[in-house]
Amino acid sequence: MAWNYAQIKGALPPAALTRVDGLPWPKIGSGKVRELFDLGDAMLIVATDRLSAFDVILPDGIPGKGILLTQLSLWWFERTAKLTPNHLLENHDAEVAQRLREFPELLGRSMLVRKLKPLPVEAVARGYLAGSGWKEYRQNGRVIDYVLPPGLRESEQLPQPIFTPTSKAKAGHDEPLTAIQTTSVLGPRRFLEVRDLTLKLYEFGAKEAARAGLLLADTKFEFGTDEAGKLFLIDEALTPDSSRFWPQADYKPGRPQHAFDKQFVRDYLETLDWDKTPPGPKLPPEIIRLTQARYLEAVQRLLGSAK
Repeated sequence: MAWNYAQIKGALPPAALTRVDGLPWPKIGSGKVRELFDLGDAMLIVATDRLSAFDVILPDGIPGKGILLTQLSLWWFERTAKLTPNHLLENHDAEVAQRLREFPELLGRSMLVRKLKPLPVEAVARGYLAGSGWKEYRQNGRVIDYVLPPGLRESEQLPQPIFTPTSKAKAGHDEPLTAIQTTSVLGPRRFLEVRDLTLKLYEFGAKEAARAGLLLADTKFEFGTDEAGKLFLIDEALTPDSSRFWPQADYKPGRPQHAFDKQFVRDYLETLDWDKTPPGPKLPPEIIRLTQARYLEAVQRLLGSAK
């Protein structure tokens, strides 16, 4: 079960945790944010406070970002369990408390999960025209397979949510995939299953976000399968790192919106004479503080609106 907002805010550390050392289990993976460890019968996922921008991991993290992402994912996993099984172990809270009893500093940022085979695509749902979708629409009036009505504005709500999967790039940017390409990777039946479930999860997330005064512009999910081929929701779910949340009160189509993510960091980096290759520049304390506050506000709004 996810912590409540007061617990989450109270657990935020004064300094960012960007490395996870000294654990007795072998590390089997390291992403931009998360570290994966093999516990034999399960995997441990630890979300650090690392921050990436323009595909570069920056030298400064955001204190507590890993806690915020983990607790929000756990909150969503609870609420989407009726739509799809997820990767969490049974009796998750007790398992985490027992296995990490010697590492209490990792409790709020850790998940114990089943060993599943990740699908080789990222499942993206879009309800609004933003980001790369807006860029493609301006060029040719469509977003991958979807021909859209003419005259749509940036950030405008689409006639209906669309499924726009991408590849999983080991380095650089993920690439958009057509339905034909995705079907060739997943197979026809799995493609339909992933598409339909992605759109159901998006619609559920959008309704929950609306209660919090937020618009869910788009989001990405990852799925994995067990040995029997059963599909599970894995990784993270509906966080500011995997989703574009906008405040309803400020929403106005025809321009970019203020998102609950690392927008302050990207805006700051754009003012620098930096070629967007490693190493990344250090961040001023004020940019770190504002970014943490934005993540925290998203968590407060969502958890505070729950019924």
